[in-house]
Amino acid sequence: MFDIQNYASFVGAIVVFQLIPGPGTLAILNATARNGIGAGTGAVLGTLAGDFVYMLAAVLGLAAVLAAYPQVLAAAQWLGVAYLAWLGVGLLRVPIGDAPASAQRSRGPRVWFRQALAVSLTNPKVVLFFVAFFPLFLRADSPPSTLAAMMVHVTLISFAYQAGLVLAGNAIAARLVALPSARRVATRLAGIALIGFGVKLALGNR
Repeated sequence: MFDIQNYASFVGAIVVFQLIPGPGTLAILNATARNGIGAGTGAVLGTLAGDFVYMLAAVLGLAAVLAAYPQVLAAAQWLGVAYLAWLGVGLLRVPIGDAPASAQRSRGPRVWFRQALAVSLTNPKVVLFFVAFFPLFLRADSPPSTLAAMMVHVTLISFAYQAGLVLAGNAIAARLVALPSARRVATRLAGIALIGFGVKLALGNR
């Protein structure tokens, strides 16, 4: 279908890739829990925008540039480490008291879009995934339209899954509004998880 080889396996692999939690997933859930569906949607769009940039870069041959200049990849990875750590420390330090939810919904979707976009763009290993992933489902004579169809599939499936995360996360957050201690624990755990992702990325650079 769409000249994509092993179409069912292609779709299944995208779904599995989405099910693996990462910094983008955490950014979406954090935005939703702290500011609701609008913020979560902004984070989803930011994550998708970052993924699209890397998909486009993979198609246009950024992998060749990274192979020729590995210091570019290393620099981007260390930037990602620093940014994830900064976000994580921010969540560990943010005050969470007994203020009503309405008092905490002060950050608009654009703020969460920019944050999620930054998280996505500071994970350069995504481009390497797409470089390795796309050729598995292409023929040597596949037209450019096949790559375009593959990018559309990744974007739509990712959006459907991440939108589901927003709805589920918002439903759970609504039950925690009256439980500041639970919100405090969830926020602190999110901060620790972000720092953990940064440490994992740092260790991978050694």
